[in-house]
Amino acid sequence: MSARDRLGLYPAIEPNRHGSLDVGDGHHIYFEECGNPRGKPVVIVHGGPGGGCNPSMRRYHDPSRYRIVLFDQRGCGRSRPRASLDANTTWHLVADMERLRRHLHIERWQLFGGSWGSTLSLAYAETHPERVTDLILRGVFLLRRSELDWFYKEGCGWIFPEEFAAFRNHIPPDEQADIIGAYYKRLTDPDPTIQIAAARAWSIWEGSTVSLLQDPERVRLFGADAYAIAFARIECHYFMHNGFFDRDDELLSRIGRVRKIPCTIVHGRYDMVTPVKNSYDLAKAWPEADLRIVPDAGHAMTEPGIVSELVAATRRNANTVGW
Repeated sequence: MSARDRLGLYPAIEPNRHGSLDVGDGHHIYFEECGNPRGKPVVIVHGGPGGGCNPSMRRYHDPSRYRIVLFDQRGCGRSRPRASLDANTTWHLVADMERLRRHLHIERWQLFGGSWGSTLSLAYAETHPERVTDLILRGVFLLRRSELDWFYKEGCGWIFPEEFAAFRNHIPPDEQADIIGAYYKRLTDPDPTIQIAAARAWSIWEGSTVSLLQDPERVRLFGADAYAIAFARIECHYFMHNGFFDRDDELLSRIGRVRKIPCTIVHGRYDMVTPVKNSYDLAKAWPEADLRIVPDAGHAMTEPGIVSELVAATRRNANTVGW
């Protein structure tokens, strides 16, 4: 598809309904519904961990054909308590999604997730395959040690050396060998000034690498205190604990549970946050999946080629039966 023929987002919409669901452990998660209440259900699974939803995420699905559900995962966005690490693991989030599905009286739904959202979507689908009609995944992240090393140790920093130097130099040289651990120590420090300084440095590093062309406004938003503290604390917490998986290749090892479910995988060729090899590895393990590599995109879901492939996938999948 030429740049001229690319699909764009649907017009902005407002929620039909929103609320807060008590999921236990002191956590309440924010959720909202948009579009057609009788349409095909889809749940938008945001990134991070700790990122939260935003209004543009409502715009990838035809609101006349889809019942669009968004939610903020534990500790982030409009969920409370904010930035809490207590009882906050991948498996708590999988259980939260299932509780939300039951709360909304949805039998089966599409999973639409990017980056960490693809990780959580796969974890949910492999746990509850009978509840999934189809998956649309973007910028796949399998949370393997090699992927964390690429972004936080050596790899991405070769492409963005100035930004990585600022990120690394927030940590004293004698602690830089374990930079995730060093940031975790500061992000969980009882002194809030130490927490927020580390959170800004952590978040700005990621915000600087997300798109093919750097976006100063995105970097500014990532570095804002209100966003950075939840994003950095929760993300580092998950990475410090290897995603709370029992093995490094856990998601790939369980892929047989979902191979009969339709799946589209969209990945930017020049994704510096989660390299395209992640999606290549997933497609090798899941040959029935439809892999779409966007030749002129990075990691951000708002880049034109990524938008076009995601919207095309939601159009193709709008009539999937069985929900």
